This record gives sequence, structure tokens and C-alpha cells, in this order.
Amino acid sequence: MATATEILILTQWFSPAYPVGAFAYSHGLEWAIDAGHVTTAKHINAWITEVMCHGAGWNDSLFLAAAYHADSCELPEVDATARAFCASADRLKETHLQGAAFCGITAKVWATDVQGLTYPVAAGRAARLQGLPLDLTTQVYLQAFLANLVAAAMRLVPLGQTDGQRIIRDLSPLCTRIAQDSSNASLDDLASTAFLADIAAMKHETQYSRIFRT
Repeated sequence: MATATEILILTQWFSPAYPVGAFAYSHGLEWAIDAGHVTTAKHINAWITEVMCHGAGWNDSLFLAAAYHADSCELPEVDATARAFCASADRLKETHLQGAAFCGITAKVWATDVQGLTYPVAAGRAARLQGLPLDLTTQVYLQAFLANLVAAAMRLVPLGQTDGQRIIRDLSPLCTRIAQDSSNASLDDLASTAFLADIAAMKHETQYSRIFRT
């Protein structure tokens, strides 16, 4: 069982107040909404479900777990694989800049030796060094990921706050399921079939007018 202290550390790491700049990224959702592919709460729910189960949500969980289990010699290869799995320049920027920000603040506040890592790899490594439970780390990481996408949709659709909170509530059980599945998997299980989300991220790179960095 996780202790109260461990839970509070993780909620701090993955809260909107933690300065990784997550609010600046829509993971390609901005283009999908602008193109008319996502226009309702039902669409948002379906989009995020696919990304969580068949795209970055699943893969990030595997990278986080691999980093958690890796020794210092294995970590660079895990990080290089995480970078290689980014389907677009925008997605690479997203995970690189958030990872750099996470490493910087976590090293200063917790004196944790993490630097130059992509976001999920940094999270996994920091959790290992702090002795935090992998399963709970993955769950909180994933809930923060889906909540950030919902927050983007609230600004862009526009999606009401009540509908947004319903989506987070409805999709939170996915965080538990994916965390459990990924804990018994390895990088051999990396896969992505969320093709429209990848295309959306690519299209966003050249979008004429945009709010988000990705």
C-alpha cells in the first residue's frame, strides 16, 4: 500500500502547478478540433480513449516502467527509444521540453539525479530514485495526461467544465487498467494504432493559427 507521503509526492509531481508547462500542449487535439473531427463531449471521450489505449498513453506507460526498472547504463537506450517513437517533430518537442522541465524542478526540489530525459522516462526514473510505487506513479501520470487533454478541449471545443469533469471521471479507470497491463509488459509491447492522433500532431506543426505549442 502506498503511504500518504508517496501519494502526496505524486499528486504534486503531476498537478497543474508543477512547472512542466503541460498546459501549453494539446497533443495534436487543437488541429483535430479545428478540422471538425472533434466537436462534442462524446468525441472528446472517444479521442482520448483511443490515445490512452492505443497511442501515447500506452507507450508512455511502457517507457515509464522501463525507466523505473532500468539501471543507469540502460536508461539512455530507453530514452532514445522514447524519442524514436514520437511520430512528429511536435510530439518530440512535447515530450522533450516537458521532460527537461520535470528533470530540472525535480532535481532542485528533491535532489534527484535526473536530467536530459523525455517526460515518461524522467517520471519513471525519478519515481524509482524516490522509492515510489510504480503502479501508482503510472496511474497518476496517466490521469494528469488525460486531464490535460480535457483542459485543452474545454478551451477549444468549447467544452463545459461539468462535461470535462465527467470525462475525467469516466476515463480514470483506464489509468488503473493501463497501469496494471503495462506493469506486466516490456518495450517489446510498444505499439501505436492511434493514427489520426499522429496525423493531427503532424498537421498541427503547420497550422496557420494555433494556441498550443503542439
